[in-house]
Amino acid sequence: MGTNINPDRVADLTKSMEEALRLRTKTSGEFVEEAKQVLPSGVASSFQDQLPHPVYIVEGSGSRVVDLDGNNYADFHNGFGVMVVGHAHPTIAAAIADAASKGTHFAAPNESSVRVARELSRRFRLPKVRFSNSGTEATLDAVRLARAFTGKDALLKIEGSYHGHHDAVMVSVHPDPTKIGPRAQPVSVPQSAGIPQSLLDMTVVVPFNDPDALDSTLAANKDIGSMIIEPIMLNIGVVPPDDGYLQAVREITRKHGVMLIFDEVKTGATVAAGGAVEIYGVVPDLVALAKATGGGTPIGAVLGTEEIMAQIAEGTVAQMGTFNGNPLSMAAAEATLTQVLDEAAYRRLDEIGKRILDGCQDVCDRYNLPAYAVGVSSKGCVMFADEQVVDYRSYAEHFNESLNYLGWLYHMVNGVYMTPGADEQWTLSVTHSDEEIDHYVAVFEEFAKDVTQA
Repeated sequence: MGTNINPDRVADLTKSMEEALRLRTKTSGEFVEEAKQVLPSGVASSFQDQLPHPVYIVEGSGSRVVDLDGNNYADFHNGFGVMVVGHAHPTIAAAIADAASKGTHFAAPNESSVRVARELSRRFRLPKVRFSNSGTEATLDAVRLARAFTGKDALLKIEGSYHGHHDAVMVSVHPDPTKIGPRAQPVSVPQSAGIPQSLLDMTVVVPFNDPDALDSTLAANKDIGSMIIEPIMLNIGVVPPDDGYLQAVREITRKHGVMLIFDEVKTGATVAAGGAVEIYGVVPDLVALAKATGGGTPIGAVLGTEEIMAQIAEGTVAQMGTFNGNPLSMAAAEATLTQVLDEAAYRRLDEIGKRILDGCQDVCDRYNLPAYAVGVSSKGCVMFADEQVVDYRSYAEHFNESLNYLGWLYHMVNGVYMTPGADEQWTLSVTHSDEEIDHYVAVFEEFAKDVTQA
């Protein structure tokens, strides 16, 4: 699949484009050295660290952001998918301002949290909701609830998936392919130093899109009581589930008495009103939400069945947090879910999602690139692989990191703000114009033309 790409040409183009980005964002490059005096790597999160240096953003409006050097970009990063509503949306900003004028925090119940919970319950088809403040907290709560309900400590996760930065799930996230062991019995590899071996021993991994591996693993490991999965795998570009896979996962976990957790931190509110639950029609035992749900404010939520969530009311499972249900986050979430992300918004996201995928795929075909475009509604990417990626192992074997990075540089230099790294490429917002979508494709074509030149 695709033409052969000269790696020396890719290296030369990368060096040139890195220098162009370095010069374009010179002020950010200088400021990061000052920032390093107080922040490791000069940033607030390791995900923000990038080559040639972090780019500091100072403001955003609608589909646009401006960096410290005054460069104006069409934003396809969108805060790691949070800002599907666009930046500084007037409806959401007004809701936050109104809430703030009445007090920013009470650590007490408020009415808007009930309304938001009711809307999330409707969208995701699960009756009970508890709030937190991030995706990490949401998946942490979900795992704890599932473990308590089954009385089993062992957890099953998908090889290559990211579920936040708590110890139980920082396992085989982007593992070294030389350390992952055989496909029939993958090795649990820590994502970071500081993960206790005892937790590694309790976390079993299986490949995505492989129901037979799931069934045999659960049959052989009776200590596993919980499974967490991104229904659309998004840590390695975009890998949709095969037809029938999620239905099989639901049936297999139910057969083995395993609680099924959907991590919809990235897909919830971005791919459909009810996320992957709506698209694929599969309802798990628990859903973890965050990111776009809060309209740009810190939020997390865990949704579950009556029986599982009753553990919280009974006091057998502790779920708490000073900022849970904070009035600013609840005001933003309510405005997002009930006023901004309506049926028309999702029709628009589907429309521009198709427009960018079709445009990028056309470029791949015309230039015979070893790549293909893939996505679901607002989430998508160009997968720089000469074979279809269906799980982490096929990604590790076929994905071209060098081409992906060079494509990222082309967009950044040409006024398209992009998510750093290979985890994901774009999240569209309801404020993106057709012209901005077409500009993205035009830059991608410029990249394709340059890398395929003899």
